[in-house]
Amino acid sequence: MSTMNAKVGEMAPDFRLLNQETKHRSLSDYRGKKTALLFFPGAFTGVCTKEMCTFRDSMSKLNAAKSNVVGISVDSPFTLAQFRKENNLNFELLSDGNRETSRKYGVLDEKFVGIEGLSASKRSVFILDEKGKILHEWISQDPKVEPDYDDVLKRLNK
Repeated sequence: MSTMNAKVGEMAPDFRLLNQETKHRSLSDYRGKKTALLFFPGAFTGVCTKEMCTFRDSMSKLNAAKSNVVGISVDSPFTLAQFRKENNLNFELLSDGNRETSRKYGVLDEKFVGIEGLSASKRSVFILDEKGKILHEWISQDPKVEPDYDDVLKRLNK
């Protein structure tokens, strides 16, 4: 399988993933608004919960910026549905169960937390313009490091 690393200035790789309601969603579903794709390692983990809740609490500002926010992890749609419900998340979560989208974006950690055979998405943020071009990317090599939330908001408001 070829890896396509998404790069700033290029069109974001398309995807077709199941959301938390097991409905297929594609990148084209989010066109027309700036979009923040938030890859995160795993639902119900401390840092991921804090990150997703921080974005939840910023939604009024993100909506004012006329932006989509989409969380993506390798968790199943059922796990994501429960995670979304328990944390009152007000944006869509997508399941990258086969890890194909994380791989396309160059954010699949094949040896998550140093464990051979355990893979997850690296914590990362891709900001796309209204047509799906990548304006900004941030990829953490350390799953404990959170994105700069103010910077994400500033970039979506540009």
